[in-house]
Amino acid sequence: MRQHIKRIAEPFLSFFQQEAGSGILLLLCAVLAIFLANSPWADDYEHLLHTPLAVGFGSWSLELGLLHWINDGLMAVFFFVIGLEIKREFLYGELRTRSSMLLPVGAAMGGMILPALFYLALNYGQETMAGWGIPMATDIAFALGIMTLAARQAPLGLVIFLTALAIVDDLGAIVVIALCYSGEVSAPALLIGILFLLLALGMNRLRSSFLPGYLLCGALAWLSFFHAGIHPTIAGVLLGFAIPAEAEPEHSLLHRLEHALEPWSAYGIMPVFALANAGVPVSFSQFDFSSPIFLGILAGLCLGKPLGIAGVVWLLHRSAGVSVPGNAASGQLAATGMLGGIGFTMSIFIASLAFPDPEWLAIAKWSILAASVLSGLAGAMVFQWISYRTTQSE
Repeated sequence: MRQHIKRIAEPFLSFFQQEAGSGILLLLCAVLAIFLANSPWADDYEHLLHTPLAVGFGSWSLELGLLHWINDGLMAVFFFVIGLEIKREFLYGELRTRSSMLLPVGAAMGGMILPALFYLALNYGQETMAGWGIPMATDIAFALGIMTLAARQAPLGLVIFLTALAIVDDLGAIVVIALCYSGEVSAPALLIGILFLLLALGMNRLRSSFLPGYLLCGALAWLSFFHAGIHPTIAGVLLGFAIPAEAEPEHSLLHRLEHALEPWSAYGIMPVFALANAGVPVSFSQFDFSSPIFLGILAGLCLGKPLGIAGVVWLLHRSAGVSVPGNAASGQLAATGMLGGIGFTMSIFIASLAFPDPEWLAIAKWSILAASVLSGLAGAMVFQWISYRTTQSE
């Protein structure tokens, strides 16, 4: 029995340690990006991001700027890892039963819907309404990183709850990107991409563990989705769902791939994404603090997230008798909701899809950074205050 529990818990503990640790590196890369964008090397930084790179041979090549290769190519690997994580959680983890799914799924839904409503209320009738998906996201690396540093006494159940919630949140963001932030769709190219993914699913059904076959299907699906107008990173997620899993988790291809790719995603892809996307010029004299983009993102992440997450947990606890994660105090639950307002990676990713206008995108990025910092500080301070109160009362 103990061995079985260890097998189930090991992937979560590994995932938690990597995501929590990568949050610090992510922060350093974001700070470095802001420094570069406001330094004498700003033009070189911008020029490098738009350097065209061709992959392929002759007429069979695809040329994109470096920034596009990072956001569309490298991030497809990041989304592939997310797909593996989501599948693992549904098969072996905190989402494997209906009862265990209820709380993180409900809280994640509340933490996505309420921030979007806050944003829409402050941007109603304006062109900036397109950014409603930005405050829906939670950055799991930053959130777990701050919880590790500032909430060492937090119940393990609360840490697991935040992890499961953030994974469901990622799934919600993926659905939003696929349905609402894709361009004009080319049906033939989309059909071809779906056929390649179905081929990968067919390999799964045949219990094939031939990794090159899955990767080829994924690469061709990515290319088809790119030409179809669907954001190609979605192919990465769907390929993750197609990777086979076994009754014994540690023997499955899913486990081996997740174990191999998680460090690259946490310590390589996400920091590179931050370095490429967080660099925005500092010009507070020209920044419009009354901008509906700024107000919508700030209200969505700093208010909508904690109210949506903690509010749903409270409602389910009072109406359905669902246990509060880790029997956490109300203050700890509120602080966890605040950490859910750190929307860095996925929020910036959605902003780049929502706002093609560079000026609006710059405002959105600064708003995300400001709201994420405020949410992180607020959550950390509440956790520290509760820890201090507990120490004083002993």
